[in-house]
Amino acid sequence: MPMITADTGIVIQINVFTVPEGGQQALIELLTEAAHACRTVPGWISASLHRSLDGTRVVNYAQASDRAAMARVFAVLQQGGFLERNRLLGTAHPGLYEVVMTLE
Repeated sequence: MPMITADTGIVIQINVFTVPEGGQQALIELLTEAAHACRTVPGWISASLHRSLDGTRVVNYAQASDRAAMARVFAVLQQGGFLERNRLLGTAHPGLYEVVMTLE
């Protein structure tokens, strides 16, 4: 389950994909497959997928316990060919983040 709490050391990868018209579902299916491939990686916490209502973007919000765990996740994605397959379905804009504030 995603944990959105400040100052935990958790590393978040937020990747905003721009997809061609009609391309959201294919990318969501691939990212779902990728998440299942990574869920047994030590330090993996969660993955959440979001689709824009205008049909042009998909956002992947993935969490790992620390940078080393995120590196292990990326290695699994690379070895499984997921990164290359992602490129065929949309343009990625990834970044690594940490939570610094939440308000409930």
